[in-house]
Amino acid sequence: MPTGKKTTDSTGTNWARVKREAAQDAPVPFDAESEPYNPNDEAAVAAYWAKATVKRGRGRPAAAMKRPTLNMRVDAEVLEAFKATGPGWQTRINEVLKDWVKSHA
Repeated sequence: MPTGKKTTDSTGTNWARVKREAAQDAPVPFDAESEPYNPNDEAAVAAYWAKATVKRGRGRPAAAMKRPTLNMRVDAEVLEAFKATGPGWQTRINEVLKDWVKSHA
């Protein structure tokens, strides 16, 4: 009989079941052939995570020289013109400013 209370999220996780099973403190099912460690063995869990490393995921690679952050005001039509050129408009503004610095040195 439905209670009217949503028990699943957009991924289909039944949170009521998760909470109920967690409260039972039952052992986690474990397949030694496909899993890196037994989640029911605290020593195995600690040993596994002690060796773990963090890998950098997607995103921009670290720059050789960190650029400072700048907040500045420009005319609206200038900003719109650069934004209209699509992604990378901030980089293009930087290139224009670098060209100006080189030509006015």
